[in-house]
Amino acid sequence: MSHPLAIVMAAGKGTRMESDLPKVLVPACGRPLVEYVLDALSDARVRDAIVVVGYRADDVRNALSDREHLRFAEQTEQLGTGHAVQMCVPMLEDHDGPVLVLTGDSPMTQADSLRQLLDRYEADRPACILGTLIKDDPTGLGRIIRDESGKFTEIVEEKDATEEQRAIQEVNMSTYVFDGPELLDSLSQLRNDNQQGEYYITDCPGILKAAGKQVEALPVLKPCEALSVNNMADLRVVEDQLQRRDMV
Repeated sequence: MSHPLAIVMAAGKGTRMESDLPKVLVPACGRPLVEYVLDALSDARVRDAIVVVGYRADDVRNALSDREHLRFAEQTEQLGTGHAVQMCVPMLEDHDGPVLVLTGDSPMTQADSLRQLLDRYEADRPACILGTLIKDDPTGLGRIIRDESGKFTEIVEEKDATEEQRAIQEVNMSTYVFDGPELLDSLSQLRNDNQQGEYYITDCPGILKAAGKQVEALPVLKPCEALSVNNMADLRVVEDQLQRRDMV
């Protein structure tokens, strides 16, 4: 297997964080949120990463300047998660191995989960693997839809889900492993014909599936990995979990 590469989405402002900092630089237990994500990647033996910056981009670059094997792509307009990954295309064109895509505001990302996703990629070589989570309360999250044989068919966002689909507890957590060339192909087909006029990375698995490519959903994420940070209440919960982890 060619060496894995990671894309970390870190362009957002985080308007609900009561801070003017880029969201990924908001500290949790004294360290920027994105540092925990990069540590998990390093522990999972993912050496090379591209961080997508946007709001106060230079501050993010400076905060991470001491990390090796890190490159940056800039998203000057906030046009969605798919658009953020599209900013990395020039750096992906010569990469034929796996590409992890994850968010920079998820400090509970676990190296073991990333390793399991990469191991499955190496075994099956699918076009895409979604890292999913079985969540007691899936409210607000995209549901993973499977067919009668248990194979992934699509992600359905909660606002579009039927009552039956809303009862599904397996959810998408914006953690993916793509085959590099297949990711490029799906990014080139993204459309923004939605109410927000944005491009979403969540559409890429469906594009690949519709093209007859192998797409898998692997429920390996741990409950703590549901803890992303969107507001100060989330941050307090994450800090409590981080402190508990350090005490073990």
